[in-house]
Amino acid sequence: MTQDAYEQAVNLIDSANSEDPNIEQAQGKDWPKELLYSLRMSNMLERYKNEADFVVKLAIHGQHIQRWQSPRSAYPMDRQGYHKWRSDLYIFHADKVANIMEQTGFNGQDIERAKNAVAKVGIKSNPDTQLLEDVVGLVFIEHYLFDFAAKHPEYTEQKWLDIIRKTWAKMSEDAHSFVLAGQITLPESLTPLILKAVR
Repeated sequence: MTQDAYEQAVNLIDSANSEDPNIEQAQGKDWPKELLYSLRMSNMLERYKNEADFVVKLAIHGQHIQRWQSPRSAYPMDRQGYHKWRSDLYIFHADKVANIMEQTGFNGQDIERAKNAVAKVGIKSNPDTQLLEDVVGLVFIEHYLFDFAAKHPEYTEQKWLDIIRKTWAKMSEDAHSFVLAGQITLPESLTPLILKAVR
């Protein structure tokens, strides 16, 4: 698929995510939350595996597309409700990315590949899904773990070790090496805990 089609698709994803009413601050300015997330995902992919093809790049860029349209509060606030929300979100995002790829002229095979990655089909067996999961983990550790920690002062050290190890377990050996080689910025106050969890 051409660079032009890829860029059109990225622009449509960015345009959709620019409508996010939730605002987050970064680099001294306000960002629509999911637009910022998609930019961080693509930036991390570029640093981690810059040889990735257009299909995977689009799956990773659009992984959270318009997430605010399917809020957690629309589901029962129990464990079962949480898992239903997550599994529905995978399909919600996959369909939105597929529609944009269709609009911009991608073929059926490419669209199916992107949908499977966004819908998290075959983690550990599908290389596209694993690459997306790696980038999700790297972005979480570099950009979101510190804020997540600040929201949960009640969590014990053991609880934190469990959370970090669960994220780590979803990532590949390549992603582990990338972190341990100092290729991402670890939140300073949590670095000892992260290293304790993964070593």
